Parts: sequence; structure tokens; C-alpha cells
Amino acid sequence: MKKHILFTLILSSVLYAQDSYGKKVFETYCWGCHHQTAVAFGPPFTEIASKRSIDEIEAYIIDPKSMYKAFGYKRTVMTKLKLNDKERKAVAQYILSYKGK
Repeated sequence: MKKHILFTLILSSVLYAQDSYGKKVFETYCWGCHHQTAVAFGPPFTEIASKRSIDEIEAYIIDPKSMYKAFGYKRTVMTKLKLNDKERKAVAQYILSYKGK
């Protein structure tokens, strides 16, 4: 029982830390155009999360100009962000945390 509680606490702490890091990356690079649940210049995370996989989100972050046609967009205005692998994965996971909200 104690091991189960300890494991749950550790897992919760790790997930919270990942979500906090993803939120920090979002606030640094994405907040100007995207909001979590409301339409801003770009679509809200709730919309993105309902349509895209983590791989699609990361691919779009890496090279939006090459991905916009694959997503059925007529154009893209998203700039190519220079995020490292850790930052890109963290923000993609943060976006997906809004799936179903």
C-alpha cells in the first residue's frame, strides 16, 4: 500500500513538472498567437488537440510551411519556431492536455 501511494505521488510530480514545463514553453513562444481554449490569431489548443496527434503537432512546429497543405489549410502564417526537441515535445504534450476540454 505504501509503495503504491509513493509511486502515485512520484508519478503525479513528474506529470506536473512536464505540464509546467510545457506551459512555460507555450507562454514563451506560443501565447502571442494561441490561447488554450479561446480563438486568438491562431486556433486554440482545444481545437488543435481534437484534430492532431503529437507527431503532427511536432511536425507543424518544425516546418509549418511544408505541413499546412497536408492539414488542408490554404495558407499558413505560423512562423518556424526554433525549439529544441525537449521544448517541442513539452509544448506538444501541453497542447494535447487540452483534448476533450
